[in-house]
Amino acid sequence: MVKFKALLDGWKQKAGPVKTESPYTVRLPVADAARLHALAEMFPGRTAEDIITDLLHVALDEIAESMPYERGPKVISQDDHGDPVFEDVGLTPRFIELSRKHKKVLQPK
Repeated sequence: MVKFKALLDGWKQKAGPVKTESPYTVRLPVADAARLHALAEMFPGRTAEDIITDLLHVALDEIAESMPYERGPKVISQDDHGDPVFEDVGLTPRFIELSRKHKKVLQPK
């Protein structure tokens, strides 16, 4: 389940994280744009762009959490009971690796 309650609470009080230097342009379906503007009106301290940024952040977190673990052949450690822990050969390791790579490039200097 997406954690929108925390997002709504955050919109009431705090500023967001550091942003990239380059903007991203998207075209929204009319119904989604209407809901976006409704949220911006409900939370006057937040622009539509702030809300898009926050919603995308929550969605990306949810995608990362939803990537299934796929057991690989290599044992990488042992758990608290001494049982083997196998490497993850699913989407998660690649997603993390690529995210780190792109973050280095995108990080404001």
